[in-house]
Amino acid sequence: MRIEEDFLGKKEIADDHLFGIHALRARENFDNSTLFPVDWYQAIGLVKLACYKTYEKFCNTAIKKGLSAPEGHQWMPDATIEALKKAAGEVSQGKHFEHFIVPAVQGGAGTSINMNINEIIANRALILIGHKPGDYHLIDPLDHANIYQSTNDVIPTALHIVLIDLASSLEKAINEVRNAMESLEKSFGNLLRQAYTQMQQAVPSTYGYLLGSYNDALSRDWWRTSRIRERLKRINIGGGATGTGMGIPRYFIQQVPKELREITGMPLTSAENPADATMNHDDLVEAHGILKALAVNLEKIASDLRLLSSDLYIHQSVRIPQRQMGSSIIPGKVNPVISEYMISVSHKVYANDQLISSLASQGCLDLNAYLPIIGCAFIESFRLLSSGCYSLANSMLRQLTIHPGKEQSEIFKNPAITTALVPFIGHKKAQMLAQHMKEEGIDIFESNQQLNILSTEKIQQILNPASLTARGFSLKDLNSDTWNQVQ
Repeated sequence: MRIEEDFLGKKEIADDHLFGIHALRARENFDNSTLFPVDWYQAIGLVKLACYKTYEKFCNTAIKKGLSAPEGHQWMPDATIEALKKAAGEVSQGKHFEHFIVPAVQGGAGTSINMNINEIIANRALILIGHKPGDYHLIDPLDHANIYQSTNDVIPTALHIVLIDLASSLEKAINEVRNAMESLEKSFGNLLRQAYTQMQQAVPSTYGYLLGSYNDALSRDWWRTSRIRERLKRINIGGGATGTGMGIPRYFIQQVPKELREITGMPLTSAENPADATMNHDDLVEAHGILKALAVNLEKIASDLRLLSSDLYIHQSVRIPQRQMGSSIIPGKVNPVISEYMISVSHKVYANDQLISSLASQGCLDLNAYLPIIGCAFIESFRLLSSGCYSLANSMLRQLTIHPGKEQSEIFKNPAITTALVPFIGHKKAQMLAQHMKEEGIDIFESNQQLNILSTEKIQQILNPASLTARGFSLKDLNSDTWNQVQ
């Protein structure tokens, strides 16, 4: 065991643990098991790596110019800098995550996160130069691993990096759903279907309109998601505790974002006002709103397909794939689990959106203490939506089939079909026709024949599927001589 000490006292820590006293205190204070996102942990490693590379250049520049180190501070030896860079690189690869013991739900604005990683990097660097963890007189978590950094610029900068990366992944997942939907539209787009408004039968439509409308919504979602990079490219690294840059070299403030751009390949840019970027997180609220919009559309799609394929829907034209047993007591029962999963995912995203919005507003003066839980909720939403998209595309849409035979014949028994005749015979005659259909339980063709309102040829021309689903009519269509040309 080794003994570590801070101004609050001492703690015993096992010799092989890379975490230190600061992380251990946080673990004791925040007694929960919520797992911190590993991709945020990795992104912090990237930020630290950029800081060490910048510090190295800063030292070299100063030494070349014959400038001495600031009073009370000695330039780090090359071996120390190399060890810190290597350790940070390992963190960026997800290594040593078992030594990250701070839970996701915590207090302190992320100080515990930053210190846990500082301790991991410092102790790993000590091992790399042939010393034991805890030999902080050589490499210290604060003086060395945290050089010219603050929790308040490192943690939000890393969050923006991981969110930009997750946005790119979500774009690909949305495209999986779009591609599957396009295939369905191509296969079944010309089939007539009974449309519904307010769960009541409305005028006829096609599966092309239904599936194409879903795809249009998904296309908007893809476009909005692609804009997240623009919303979150602004970072506050170098801003220090409150965005003023106090205690940080100007060289460092200017150079770290450049290093991060080179390391990540992301279009990161320094915030014009780092104090604003430190205290205000409306950009996160705005960006998560994009995820909420996607969740709304995905839930609508999943809910609609569940309804159309359910035993409650009389036609059951839509057949979703059977994925797993649906009951432990009812033989042969199969449930729409993919729809239910997607709906569950969407509602978790709505809950996260509420959390992010409400806690973003709880920022007090120069800092928001709740960034850790805001960031964890945002990352969770990204992961859930990507998972939901792949499940919807691969476990439902790609195996979904449509068999609308009975539904198509029933369309002409629905009195709402008389809407197509209103421009030609007026509302009163159309209403008479609809009422007769209801009373006699017959389709529109038989009802028209009995009431002798239109010739058989004319009504068939008007109710041709292509005419029914054309977008409106022209004045030429109202001329009886041109009904054969109805588009």
